[in-house]
Amino acid sequence: MNPNFDLVIFDCDGVLVDSEVISCRAHAEILSRHGYPITSEQVFHRFLGRSARQANLEVEAELGRALPDDFHLQLRDELYRTFEADLEAIPHIHTALDAITQPVCVASSGSHQRMQISLGRTRLYDRFAPNIFSASQVSNGKPAPDLFLFAAEQMNVAPERCVVIEDSVPGVTGGRAAGMTVLGFHGGSHCRPGYGDRLRDAGVVAVFDDMRQLPGLIEKIGIKATPNRAV
Repeated sequence: MNPNFDLVIFDCDGVLVDSEVISCRAHAEILSRHGYPITSEQVFHRFLGRSARQANLEVEAELGRALPDDFHLQLRDELYRTFEADLEAIPHIHTALDAITQPVCVASSGSHQRMQISLGRTRLYDRFAPNIFSASQVSNGKPAPDLFLFAAEQMNVAPERCVVIEDSVPGVTGGRAAGMTVLGFHGGSHCRPGYGDRLRDAGVVAVFDDMRQLPGLIEKIGIKATPNRAV
C-alpha cells in the first residue's frame, strides 16, 4: 500500500450524518403507501448505500408497473421533514475533520439537494463545499466505481492516492473497484452487532466505530498526513 495519500473521500449518509435509520423508515413508509409493502429493516438490507434510481428500478420491475410520477417528491418531502426534526451529525465527526490534514470531499449516493439539507443542518456543508459529489453526476452509482473515480478526477488526485470512508457494502465495493483504499465505519445508529465484520468481508483494510479513532487509524495503516494543499 502506498504510504502517502492525497485525498480523503467521505460517504455522507451513515458516515458524516446519522441518517440511515431515518432514511430507511421514510423509504419504507412511502413504498408501502404505493402498494409495495416493505419494512425499514428490509429497506436497510436491500437498498442501503445504493442510489434511489437503482432502488426504484428494482421495485418497479417487481411491481410490474411504474411508481407514480411524483414518487420522488413524496419521498423527498417525507425524508426532509424527518431530517429537520431528527437528523444529527455522526458523533465527533467535526473533531476528526479538524485533525485530518489532507484535502477532503464527499461522494454520496444522495442528491445534491439532500446533502445540502443534511450537511447544512449538521454544520458540515461549509467544511466540504464545493467538493461534494453525487451519484446523479455519473452513469452508474455504487457499487460501481464511477462516483469515486469522478470525485478523484474532480479533485485532481490519482485513485491510488485516495482513501475512502464508507459504511455500506456497495460503497466499499465501489471504492475498491476504483482502486482506492477503503476504511469501514460502523458507528452509525443503523449498525447492528457484527456489522463491522460485513465491511471486513467486503474488503476494507480496517474498521472503526468512533470518529475520534480516524486520524490515528490513518496513521496506523501507514497513511502519512501531508500539509493541506490546493487540488
